[in-house]
Amino acid sequence: MQTEFLTPSQIQLKKWARLDDRKIRQEEDIFLAEGVKVVEELLKSDWQIKALLVIPEKLKYWEKLAFSVDIPIYRLNRSQWEKIGQDREPEGIMALVAIKTILDFSSWMTSAPGNILILHEINNPLNLGALARSAQWFGFDGIILSTNSVDYTNPKAVRASMGSIFHLTLVPEIDLSVALPEIKKNFFLIGSDVHKGALPHPVKQKTALILGNESHGLPESILKMADEKWNIPGRGKEDSLSLPQAAAIMMYECTKK
Repeated sequence: MQTEFLTPSQIQLKKWARLDDRKIRQEEDIFLAEGVKVVEELLKSDWQIKALLVIPEKLKYWEKLAFSVDIPIYRLNRSQWEKIGQDREPEGIMALVAIKTILDFSSWMTSAPGNILILHEINNPLNLGALARSAQWFGFDGIILSTNSVDYTNPKAVRASMGSIFHLTLVPEIDLSVALPEIKKNFFLIGSDVHKGALPHPVKQKTALILGNESHGLPESILKMADEKWNIPGRGKEDSLSLPQAAAIMMYECTKK
């Protein structure tokens, strides 16, 4: 493991501290990935790591991670870290990750071998992270995010995903009113309906599962484009399942053939 740590400049520290702003992330083409498990999954992926930031005193948490000698590693103190990181009690490692170039949507649609998740105007980064984690667990190929959705490079989304975003194809800023007819050429489109629909069940075809906003669900204009609508009935007193809970149930059914 590399033991020679670099000292960040004040300019670098200020830039990293501003990466909680979506506009700054897009301008700089980088985002932060914090935590041992997140960085571990990142190191297994093909995403480019621009640098690692560490608290050397937390070495016991991350010393077993295998870093490339070509990755610069910057040493931060606790005060500097608190201006950048998310965790109240940090594990002492985070990565600066290069944002991937957006792939050609049409080409990916025809080449994606497995199921995909489509998210319409979701705005909670923690939900996005949880959804990405479930999508990877259930073997989904990728996630399409509609326009007006939370940014997948949001630090909270990255942290909540526990590194799953680095093993999925993520396609942001898609106008679903235009894209869904094309998606339906290659996938069986299932829409989640909070009011009515069939029980989730195994589907023999390659599936695109579309879920809506945490508060409002899917609009009728989207639901009417679905090949099938699914609803999860409840017996308890709660009004509805959380979005990640409902998504996990539906994704599990999509894995059955």
